[in-house]
Amino acid sequence: MRNDIQRPAEDPESGHLTEGLTRWGTIGVVGGTMLALLLAALDQTIVGTAMPRIVAELNGLNYYSWVITAYLVASTIMVPIAGKLGDLFGRKPFLLAGMIGFVAASALCGQSHGMLELVTFRTIQGIFGGMLFATVFAVIGDLFPPSQRARLAGLFGAVFGLSSIVGPTAGGYITDSWGWRWVFYVNLPVGLIAVLLVLVTMPYVRSSASIRDIDFPGAAALVGGLVPLMVALSITRDHGWTSPEVLGLLAVAAVILAVFFLIEMRSDHPIVPFSLFKNSTFSVSMIVGFLTGFGMFGTIVFVPLIYQGVLGVSATNSGQLLTPMMLGLIVASTLVGQAMVRIRYYRFLGTAGIVVMLLGMWLLSQVTVTTSRLEVVRDIVLVGAGLGTTFPLYLTAVQTALPRNFLGVASSQIQFWRQIGGTIGTAVLGSVLAQRLPVHIQEQVASLHLPSQLASRFVSGGGSNPQTLFDPAQIAARRAQASGFGQQGAAIFDQVLHAIRAGLAATLHEVFLYGAAILILALIASVFLKDVPLRGRQSAREEGAPVAAA
Repeated sequence: MRNDIQRPAEDPESGHLTEGLTRWGTIGVVGGTMLALLLAALDQTIVGTAMPRIVAELNGLNYYSWVITAYLVASTIMVPIAGKLGDLFGRKPFLLAGMIGFVAASALCGQSHGMLELVTFRTIQGIFGGMLFATVFAVIGDLFPPSQRARLAGLFGAVFGLSSIVGPTAGGYITDSWGWRWVFYVNLPVGLIAVLLVLVTMPYVRSSASIRDIDFPGAAALVGGLVPLMVALSITRDHGWTSPEVLGLLAVAAVILAVFFLIEMRSDHPIVPFSLFKNSTFSVSMIVGFLTGFGMFGTIVFVPLIYQGVLGVSATNSGQLLTPMMLGLIVASTLVGQAMVRIRYYRFLGTAGIVVMLLGMWLLSQVTVTTSRLEVVRDIVLVGAGLGTTFPLYLTAVQTALPRNFLGVASSQIQFWRQIGGTIGTAVLGSVLAQRLPVHIQEQVASLHLPSQLASRFVSGGGSNPQTLFDPAQIAARRAQASGFGQQGAAIFDQVLHAIRAGLAATLHEVFLYGAAILILALIASVFLKDVPLRGRQSAREEGAPVAAA
């Protein structure tokens, strides 16, 4: 088998790598690449379940959020950089480096003896995770012609949903059975298999690019601008938007990102070729990815509050609560990937998907304390199905609309803007929750017309933290305390509890309506997508894509 293919980096019309691969070789490359994606995606969900145990053993509650934030910031920053480097030097080196580095960082995380060590190793892990996210979707474009990319993109998109279903459950089982360190060690055998498959079966595409073609000033400016931006958005859970910390970080980010834009406009090989935004397919796909990411993460973060807070469901594993949403995502992503190549005006599949997602968000905004669990399941299935529609559609459309020497940039930019949208969405909607929840709870409790002293006795300690307030153990303890006042005390406690749940429902009504409003913008943008032909090898130049910059 030939594992060494010579191809100029500037040739966007070259053949695909499957032309030199056997059937089993192609299966090996696809299998190894999907395992690489599963490796990175699974880590985002599996670690969260083990965090309480990690904090308890390492005594680092103050660094709790930074274990997740460090990974998110590092991976988001690395995505566009790795995407461009893959275009310049070929996909295989970065895919292998990403997997080997990710596995090594996982081993280091498992060896951590303090929270600062863990945060440091998670940052390293995030860098290699971002490299994987940027590379795996571009491999689809390298391997397959446009007529087959949509099908594979649907399957790769389904991996995200699968990781969200398997991750939390697997994380809980591994933590309880083997200890939290094995949450990281489990990456080693999976990563080793993926490395061997890619190493043996994936051809290496030689490039005429050299180290002088790397945009080092642009990379430095991008890192310098995104780090304060991502950190500012992450700390809004603990700091107000107008706090000096948040405003200062946002100001620094704005200045450096403006410098980054100027650098990229003058670079011969920019990390982010802003001229690509002149292509309507690219610009529409980035806008839709950003806005749907906003809605996606909003749903993932706040749906557990519906179950545990509003409906009073006793559930500690939020991953299980989101399983119906991810099943909808998997099914829709797979079906749309198959349908795209059979429908001439496939852009309307994306529009229809956003409509379905919008409907699900609106229905979630209507949830009250009397809503049944089955209705919530229906709502999140709709959100997942609508979201799953957008995964393969916009990725395949962008890859087909642009010259092949932009393949890595195009693929990584979709992932990049989706992550940025999700981070901003979580920060904005979380601020809405934090600001409006105390107001709505106060209104609902006031409507009971209870003596203020008695009401405050039952409300204090949980008004701003519904996850803690509706913990079954705490509810039982407070009810027992209220029973000390006799039957009347227990009855009053139940009334206050119902009022607080109603206040949370009213707050989430606003949160999901804001998310739905953002999706309306995505719906409008989706209409402007152009149907780039997927059958055969349509020249990107015929679609008006810019080809001057690499």
